Amino acid sequence: MAFTLYSLLQAALLFVNAMAWVTFFNVAFCDAVGWGSDQGIGGFGEEPGIKAQLMNLIRSVRTVMRVPLIAVNSVTIVLLLLFG
Repeated sequence: MAFTLYSLLQAALLFVNAMAWVTFFNVAFCDAVGWGSDQGIGGFGEEPGIKAQLMNLIRSVRTVMRVPLIAVNSVTIVLLLLFG
């Protein structure tokens, strides 16, 4: 498989899908390892830690990208079915 722009975009799509699925299993997986939504809450004026920032990014991706992910996944599936 050649390294093309399409394969790079497909890899980015798979990565965003993975981030969306991690938040889908947030209760089962992330809370078990201590990365739940109530973790990493600091006091007033404190910078959040890297763990809190990472979980906030993952939750934000799922919230913002829900509808666009459905559309982009559908287009990708149709393209793969048509062109292999």
